[in-house]
Amino acid sequence: MPTSHPSKTPIILDCDTGVDDTMAIIFACLAPEIELVGIGTIWGNVDLDLATQNSLNILAMCGKPDVPVARGAETPLNGSHVDYAYFVHGDDGQGNRGMKGKYGKQISMTAAEFIVDACRKRPGEIELVPVGPLTNIALALQLEPNLPKLVRGVTIMGGTALAPGNVTPVAEANVWHDPEAADLVFKAQWPITMVGLDVTMKTLLTPDHFDRMRKGGGISKYMAQIAEFYTAFNENASFGRPLATMHDAVAVGLAANLVRATISPLVHAEVDTTDGPGRGQTICDLRGKYLNYPPQEGAHCRVPLELEDGFPDYFTNLLVAAGDPAVDIS
Repeated sequence: MPTSHPSKTPIILDCDTGVDDTMAIIFACLAPEIELVGIGTIWGNVDLDLATQNSLNILAMCGKPDVPVARGAETPLNGSHVDYAYFVHGDDGQGNRGMKGKYGKQISMTAAEFIVDACRKRPGEIELVPVGPLTNIALALQLEPNLPKLVRGVTIMGGTALAPGNVTPVAEANVWHDPEAADLVFKAQWPITMVGLDVTMKTLLTPDHFDRMRKGGGISKYMAQIAEFYTAFNENASFGRPLATMHDAVAVGLAANLVRATISPLVHAEVDTTDGPGRGQTICDLRGKYLNYPPQEGAHCRVPLELEDGFPDYFTNLLVAAGDPAVDIS
């Protein structure tokens, strides 16, 4: 893993702040190679109010209370039903072990307005890193059709190319929550990196990582504490062992080049928006596999399939070195 960068990567996170989003926010706050420009909040893992407050609290804990948090959408684009994942993240979105206090205050702009405003002020600089449903990014596109020319790129935690889905046999949760929004985002002509289940289900925190966090300062202890519920879900649902997926932190790492993909073809990708069993599937054209993925004319979606080793250790070391929180997290 790299230890330094000549310049910071400016990112805007868009979060439905549960446990893995918390990993991503803490990582973005602590990594010296990242400038966290702001956070948009979205429904998904938890309801919008909770996602917003959790984001504010984590920023305060990390000593970053001045990072703006903008409240986003609380339903899909088409206004259909909303499903939450409290059974994965706990009733408080923090493994039922989150802080009792409430810190910070959201800004007056919506998440979509904030994204557009920030990217207009810094054209070509900012990487959008949505790690929840893609509703806010779609709304930003509707507000500013020129947005693809104003961003550096978009790194999405969502979708799956070859791995099974985690909410249906073929669909990953963030895309499935709002396929119409995802469809708009994937069709827009900007460089996309789809950080899907192909890599996030293989990038795991182990009991050893959490043991190390418990021996660190208050920030790493908090991460280990809130991850217990999440790890138990992963053990029961996916692995048969106490392992924790790092979905959203992986997207942040790839966006800032702090972890690298060893296989990452540039391919055509689209979202199934039908009402059949494929709804929410990300269909990636990987037919070039046997020719070592030759270029596909007009393709703009990069799909990491394998990552270099070491990211869970890098993440853990960063947290262990972080020290104590800037606010009371009891």
